Amino acid sequence: MTEGQSRLGTVAKWIALCTVTLLFLFPFYWTFVTAIKAKPELLTWPPTWWPAVPQWGNFADAWNAQPFGTYLKNSLLVTVLSTVGQLLSSSLVAFGFARFDFRGRNFLFMVLLGAMMVPWDVTMIPLYMEFNWLGWINTLKPLIVPAWFGAPFFIFLLRQFIMSIPRELDEAAKMDGASVFQIYWKIHLPLMLPALVLVGTFQVLAAWNDYLGPLIFLNDESMYTLTLGLARFKTLHDTNLTALAAMTIILCLPPLVLFLTAQRYIMDSSLSSGIKG
Repeated sequence: MTEGQSRLGTVAKWIALCTVTLLFLFPFYWTFVTAIKAKPELLTWPPTWWPAVPQWGNFADAWNAQPFGTYLKNSLLVTVLSTVGQLLSSSLVAFGFARFDFRGRNFLFMVLLGAMMVPWDVTMIPLYMEFNWLGWINTLKPLIVPAWFGAPFFIFLLRQFIMSIPRELDEAAKMDGASVFQIYWKIHLPLMLPALVLVGTFQVLAAWNDYLGPLIFLNDESMYTLTLGLARFKTLHDTNLTALAAMTIILCLPPLVLFLTAQRYIMDSSLSSGIKG
């Protein structure tokens, strides 16, 4: 391949990369533009790529249109508590599968992997019946408590990461008199930081963006999360597009900041979690 052909190939790759990037960014750009348009400008044709007079007050108007302060408090409570529970429970179960040899371990791990294939839609009705029997409907408990029992995918991910940690560290800690829990808490947990950041990021995104769970388990408006509040802008006969777009932008900011902050750890853990099977 000549030098000219190599440069041409590089240029073609950059053009393709920029094109795909613009395709992914365009929905976010259009949502932002819709959020700062005046309502009459939403109906113009052809559509304007930038409003004549940006309506920056639309964000405050959208926030004040509903009790989003209450919704934010509920969403933060669900997200924080479920993430803490997910990190502790999944890491403990993963540590047990990776470091303990007991009868039926492989069978239980296969059952765990099989549970990953069961969609949430299948367990939705049994979960509702169970939570209704416990008296948890219209509370935040159905959105928080299940995370304290681990998730199959996260357990699998953390187990793979722990398998890459040398057992010699465990043996050295035992010789120094460390208990099993101390080995988990003081040795493995710090070493699992990249994988824990990845699991925490996934759990935060899942809890923050969850719509179906709150829709099923919550009835009282005072218990609504941000996603349910966002859906209230769409009624049977009308949709407040400006407010809907403005709140969508606001709701996207925390996950975006979280992902950009944790990106380095996510890349490290994604490379390390599949070293050993």
